[in-house]
Amino acid sequence: MGFSYSLAGFLSVCQRLPSLFNPFVGILADRLSVRWFVILAPSISAVTMSLLGVAPHYTALVILLLIMGVGSTLFHVPSPVMVKHIAGNRIGKGMSYYMLGGEAARTLGPLIILGAVSLWGLEGTYRLMPFGIMASVLLYWKLRDIRVSDGGGETVILDHPLRIFMKFLPLFMVLSGITFFRTLVQGALTFYLPTYLTVKGESLWVAGVSLSVIQFAGAAGTFCCGTISDKLGRKRTLLVLGIVTPILMWAFILFDGILTIPLLIVLGFTLFAVNPVLLALVQETESGRPAFINGIYMGLNFLIASVSVLMLGWLGDTIGLEKTYKLAATLGFGAIFFVLRLHDDSRRVPVASAGMDS
Repeated sequence: MGFSYSLAGFLSVCQRLPSLFNPFVGILADRLSVRWFVILAPSISAVTMSLLGVAPHYTALVILLLIMGVGSTLFHVPSPVMVKHIAGNRIGKGMSYYMLGGEAARTLGPLIILGAVSLWGLEGTYRLMPFGIMASVLLYWKLRDIRVSDGGGETVILDHPLRIFMKFLPLFMVLSGITFFRTLVQGALTFYLPTYLTVKGESLWVAGVSLSVIQFAGAAGTFCCGTISDKLGRKRTLLVLGIVTPILMWAFILFDGILTIPLLIVLGFTLFAVNPVLLALVQETESGRPAFINGIYMGLNFLIASVSVLMLGWLGDTIGLEKTYKLAATLGFGAIFFVLRLHDDSRRVPVASAGMDS
């Protein structure tokens, strides 16, 4: 449709805008059966995303992505609570399996949509709808007997959400700082990666495969690092990743040719490995309202990611994508400051005391 990087970035904002309601969805999920949220979400997302190819104009894209964002919210708020319920005292490992599924899907996604567009054209991608509907049917079959909404007793129900939010505000500030600088790097290397590579002269297929490569490596990172953080500690794991990832991004920018794919593999591993560690931190909070706490975190995460992607798009229009990539790689080191504000033993101590040190 010929719109700018900024308008492309705004589409990502629209996709994430419903995440502003994540805390309210979390309150509902703490009181209601979360199964139906998770079961219906794939159908909502798949139907709307499959219709993007027939959208006649930009406004239609915005509407479809807003609806898709609702489906994403319904899934991402309660599902980690279900994982925590099943994982027991191995929350990091449980989140690794959970994130592995997401990263595996994002690995296959670029390949599937490239194949669909090659076979049917952009307008024919509506044929992918049945896969999302089948996923909802499968989830219904597997989750129909799982109940996580009973909370932890009467005190959980009586504890006011605002009081809980204020109690964990220092933690949310730390997580927001980590998320902002991390998503600058992640947004550049995912949302704008195909565009960056095609601007540098690569074909659309090479750009799409590169995105799958980094997502596939990310699946390995999410699978391993949640378990690693169970043993090494959340803070130490995040600190190592916060140092290594921006360095690797600079290497990706400076070197091309035969080194591109190996660098993307290592980058993907470290880039996405942060996700299960942060989720484990959130789920270790002793709040009594796990879905509400997760809803706040997810809301902040998606909102900050939207702002980061929009900012990257504006910078891409203003100074060019290559300079934008260099700036994102440099700013990526900012996450280290916030990681250092976490409690030294954050994986063992209730995270209410793992906020910013005074």
